[in-house]
This record gives sequence, C-alpha cells and structure tokens, in this order.
Amino acid sequence: MTYLSDVGALARKDLLLELRAKETLPAMLVFVVATLTIFHFALPHGTSHVAALGLLWVALLFTALLGLTRAFVAEREQGLFDALVLAPSDRSAIWLGKSLAVLAFLVAAEVVALPAFAIFFSGVDGRTVVAVALADVGISTVGTLLGAMAVAGRARELLLPLLFLPLAVPIVVGGVGASAGAGGRYLLFLAFYDAVFGLLSWAAFDYVVAET
Repeated sequence: MTYLSDVGALARKDLLLELRAKETLPAMLVFVVATLTIFHFALPHGTSHVAALGLLWVALLFTALLGLTRAFVAEREQGLFDALVLAPSDRSAIWLGKSLAVLAFLVAAEVVALPAFAIFFSGVDGRTVVAVALADVGISTVGTLLGAMAVAGRARELLLPLLFLPLAVPIVVGGVGASAGAGGRYLLFLAFYDAVFGLLSWAAFDYVVAET
C-alpha cells in the first residue's frame, strides 16, 4: 500500500501542478488541433484513408513528445530532481507516477484530437481507439524513462526526441496497421510492446536516475 500511495501522490502532484499552471495540456491541445488542421488543408482531395491515418499517428506522436519534454520540467527548474530521487520511497514509484500523469495528459489531448480527425478526414472506429489506448501506455512508460535520462543533459530538448523517436517507430507501425483494418495481430503487437518495454523501463529507471 505504501508503494501505491507514493505512486498516487506523485501522479496527483503533477496533475495538480498542471491544473494550476495550465502549461502542458493547453499546448498539447493547440498543437494537435493545429497539426491536423494543416494536414487537412495541405493534403489533396481524395487522399486515402490509410494515408490520413498515418498523419493522425504522426500528430499524436509529436503531441506526446511535446508533453514528455515537459514531464520533468518542474523538478528541473526548481532543482528538486535530486530530492525526489533521494526521497524514502522506491524509485520506480517516481517512474510509475510520472507515467500515469503523462498518460492522463495524452488521453485528455486525444479526447479532442480524435473527434477533430473525424471531422477533418474520416470517422474513427473502435480499432483506432483501442490502438491509441495501447499506444498511450507504451508512449508514457518509455517516454518517462527517456525523459528522466534527458533531464540531466544540457541539450534536453534535443536529446529526448533523438532517444524517443526511434523507439516509437514500432508504435506507429502497430497503430497504423491496427487502424487500417489489419486489426488483431497489430493490437497484439502493441500490447506486446507495452509489456516488454514497460517492464524494461520499470527495471531500468532505478539505474538511470542513479547515474544521472
């Protein structure tokens, strides 16, 4: 129970900070809607549904990256990252609490992004919603680990995309495949990605923060 309490407290802290500051989530919402709007007017009429789905996943991925870039900003700006790591709790609770907060931001952004995509391009079916949900888990867990790695570097804003985007390629492959109608096997692929990389992120977080 202590571990879950620590996780809940850390996630609640990030969510409350966002509710007060209103920095990360509004930026994500504006970015994803603006991106989909640009895609809508830039693409020629008659663009295939699969191509439009690919652009949806690109928009979601870069929106997530925007949120991940700010995942550890509060601790970095206030010099509290070391204090957070040295707190008398399991360090993996930091990772899980941050991942849950990032997941909440992603879901909130997608509540706007998916209807906007349906208006600009075509409808969103159940497979796409399930694929996005599975992708969110992978993005938040892996991205939080990489955000902790990048926060110690000088070029933080450059380092995180360089680390994150190669690892996000399987998410795009699985997401587009599931959304385009290949269904089951791509959803299983996304679930497998979440399980494997989530476990690796959990196991590696302690080592990462110790080295940083």
